[in-house]
Order: sequence, then structure tokens, then C-alpha cells
Amino acid sequence: MSNDAGSGSGTPDEGPENRGDNPFKGTPFEQIFGAFGGGGMPDLGGLDLGALMGQMQSLMQPYDGPVNWPLAIDIARRTSAQEPDPTPDSAARNRVADAFRLADHWLDDTTTLPSGITTTAAWSRADWIEQTTDVWRVLVEPVAQHVVGAMGSAIPEEARAMAGPLIGMIGKAGGAMFGQQVGQALGGLAGEVLTASDIGLPLGPAGKAALLPHNIAEFADGLDVTEDDVLLYLALREAAHQRLFAHVPWLRDHLISAVEAFGRGVTIDVSGIEESLGQLDPTNPAAFQAALDGGLFEPKKTPAQEAALTRLETTLALVEGWVDEVVGQATAQRMPAAAKLQEAIRRRRAAGGPAEETFAALVGLELRPRRLRDASALWGSLRSRQGHEARDAVWAHPDLLPTAADLDDPLGFREDVGNPEELSDEAFEQAVAELLDSEAGDTGEPGPTDDAPGSDDPR
Repeated sequence: MSNDAGSGSGTPDEGPENRGDNPFKGTPFEQIFGAFGGGGMPDLGGLDLGALMGQMQSLMQPYDGPVNWPLAIDIARRTSAQEPDPTPDSAARNRVADAFRLADHWLDDTTTLPSGITTTAAWSRADWIEQTTDVWRVLVEPVAQHVVGAMGSAIPEEARAMAGPLIGMIGKAGGAMFGQQVGQALGGLAGEVLTASDIGLPLGPAGKAALLPHNIAEFADGLDVTEDDVLLYLALREAAHQRLFAHVPWLRDHLISAVEAFGRGVTIDVSGIEESLGQLDPTNPAAFQAALDGGLFEPKKTPAQEAALTRLETTLALVEGWVDEVVGQATAQRMPAAAKLQEAIRRRRAAGGPAEETFAALVGLELRPRRLRDASALWGSLRSRQGHEARDAVWAHPDLLPTAADLDDPLGFREDVGNPEELSDEAFEQAVAELLDSEAGDTGEPGPTDDAPGSDDPR
């Protein structure tokens, strides 16, 4: 370019001796490490050395895996602590436990799935971060592993040989970047979530139903509904989630495997990163952070990944739609404010928030179902035609679930299937068993959609 020709450093692409000044020449990391070119000291003018040393110290702390989780958790805690986060007292814990007892009693009349709650909890935001980190590891690491690996593989062999130990630093830098982004997103989500299963994924320990009283109080403050009604309504939704995840043994792995399938196919648009980094000032950390927030390393989706995300989105919609339907039936004659609360929850899920957008930019993971209303209508139509037993029996196997195409015509799902009331319990169980046997095929091995061992569990 003409600007290069007019610079005092000469033309940067004139032979290998100049490339040796910066082993990352021609890679996405040229601008990051370009300040160290020529073998001399970098220009540190304008840098906050204290902040830089703090970041370097965090970077050099040992950690396992593709994400610096100690850094992520620390950032998440500090982010959530920017707003008041009181620890729930005994009165709050008792209110939550009472709400769950009443919720389970109401749900017994509307679903064949028994209670899935073994313990109850009232969480602070810090508690939510601590209790859900194990599942976030499973969700984030498959994507992070491939992204960090792609960052390293983007460096040419010649640069690898020259860079030496810096190659290892790039992997650590990638893990730190993911740790920082995940920490900020978790900290943001901690200020938004209302229950342990608020985003439709089983984030907390199995069987533990939890509410976040401080967040719920803030949510209720903007509604023309009493806080007691809001607490009970959210307890009903959480209790319904717990029933589904406890008694549909394949569902948890079905959801998580969709995220893992996405992660296995991650590719990085190296040329796009090069172009973006070429426009950044390497001495301006804020500009680099803004590029990260904007999806600088956002994976480019392949057809296989699009299919995995469609499966995830559809299943999330079906989970949330079933919860909507079951809770709607439980509150129909008992809670006049239920319809208003249902609409508030739907709008909240549809709109999402900044933290959800961060995860979408980082790993392509949408945390909100786009077709919640269609799924709710499908479950309600099936229940009105064939009863709640037939509605709940669809969860017996993943191959029985409605597809994205079924959501296009939610009122017509299973119109060709006879009323299960015409079958005896033994006949119905035999029909389900025959379906599961047919899925295994002649080999006797699980079919491709059997996402979890035990998917033929007779429960």
C-alpha cells in the first residue's frame, strides 16, 4: 500500500530477513505481537502497566483444559458483585421451600411425570455461578478447544519454528480470552436468571430446585403482580423442569450432545480475523476487547453445525413449551395472574439480554428458544385431543419428539395417531417397547439418535 511505501521502516515484505523480525507476519497475530518487531523493546507509551501486569499474571496462572476457568469464575464473581447480592436468609429459604411444596402438589394433577425435586435452595448470584460452572464447562469447552486449536494452526510452519515458546503462550492466551469472555457472560447471566433452569438447560445439580429471591424481587418490581404470585409461578416452572429432566433420562445428554456436535465442527475464518486485526491498534486493549465482544473469533457455521443448532433450538423450544403447557394447566383455576406472568416470561425469553448475546457471539449458542409459542400450542393441542398421558408419553424416546417441521403445523402433530385411551396400559407399554427395539436394529446397538446410555430405561 502507498502508506507502507512512505513509512520509514521500508517495505515489510522484502525477504525473509524482515519476516524474521516478526514471526507472526501474515498471521492473525501479527498486529498483537507486532509491537515487539525488530527484536527491540515494544512501545509501551499509553499502556496501563499495572493493568497489563495484572492481566499477564492471570494469564500465567496454571490451568487445565482449553478455558482458564479460575479466571472465568473470578471475573464472573466480580461482575455479579457490581450490584448488591445478598445471601438469602432463613426466611427466604423457607419461602422458597414452601413454594416448591405447593408447586409440586399442583403439578401432580397436570402431568404423569412425578416430582423430580430431592432438595430445594435459595441462591444468591454468587451461588448460581458456583453451582452451574460444571455444566458450563461441558457446554463451552468443546467449542473453545477447537477455536484455540484453530488459532494455533493458523500460524505457518516457518513462524512456528521462529516463535518457539510463544506458540504455547498463544494457547494460554486463547484460554484466557475464553475465560474472560465466559466470565463476563456468566456474571451478566447471574444478574438476570430467576431459577436454576431458567434458560431451559439443566445447569444445576440433578434434583436440586433453586430460585434466586433477590433477582425475583427485582423482576416482580416491574410487574402488576404480587411478589408471592411471582415466586410461586417461578417455582412451578422450576418444578416442571425438574420433573422433565429427572424422568426423561436421555434429555440432558440430548441437549448437551447438540452443543458438543456443534463444537466438533468449529472452523475459524483466518482471513476475516487478519482483516479485523489489521485495523486494530495493538497498544489499545479496549479496541481489542471490543473486537472480541463483537465476535472476532466467532466460529463460522457448517451445515452439520447448523443441523446441530437446529436440533438444540427445537428441543429447547419443546422443553419450554411443555413447561408452559403444564404450568398453564396447573394455574388455570388457581392463579388469576398466571396469564399475565406467562406472557411476561415469554417476552423476557424472546428478548434475551446482553449476556446471552455474548454467548451467541462467542460460541454461536443461542440460549433462548425462538419457537416457544409454537411448541406450547403443539403440546396443548395434543393434550386437548388425546389427554395429558399422551402428551407426556412423547418424551419416552427422542425419536418420538416433534421436529422443526412439526412446529410449522403445531395443531396437526400426531393427528393420525389413535387416542391412547383406547389402549390398555400394557398395550401402550408394549407399543413403546417395540418402537425402542426397532430403533436398535439388527446389530443390537443403539441408534444414531440414542444420545445417552439408558435411553431405553423403562421409566
